[in-house]
Amino acid sequence: MQLNGQCLCGAVHYTVEDAFEYAGYCHCIRCRRRTGSAFNTYAGIKTGKLQLTQGAEHVRHQDESAEGYDAHCALCLSPLFSIVRGREYVHVRIGTLTDTPSRQPDHHIYVAFKAPWHQITDQLPQFAELPPP
Repeated sequence: MQLNGQCLCGAVHYTVEDAFEYAGYCHCIRCRRRTGSAFNTYAGIKTGKLQLTQGAEHVRHQDESAEGYDAHCALCLSPLFSIVRGREYVHVRIGTLTDTPSRQPDHHIYVAFKAPWHQITDQLPQFAELPPP
């Protein structure tokens, strides 16, 4: 099954397979600053499973390196996804999906860097940085 997603203004649309390998909440400083929130809600899948279906010309890369980059809509500045882990995986911002994924967030990462004003109130596993391999 394919999930649909888009930016706030609707200029960029994408599809992604509903086969996420993992999903969680990231509390690192970069994700907090990127989203303007206490955490980033993401789901990970191999990069080939996401396809831009409209507005590819409006997608801008930020912080590009050999490891990956963050993709935003150049028109409305919506953060869409991040290419990570040596460009092998894409972390989709779940909030940009217009469909509900079958995999739900099931852990918190980089809790050692969480905003001091934010309290995690669920019972999901928490990791100071990344979960063990």
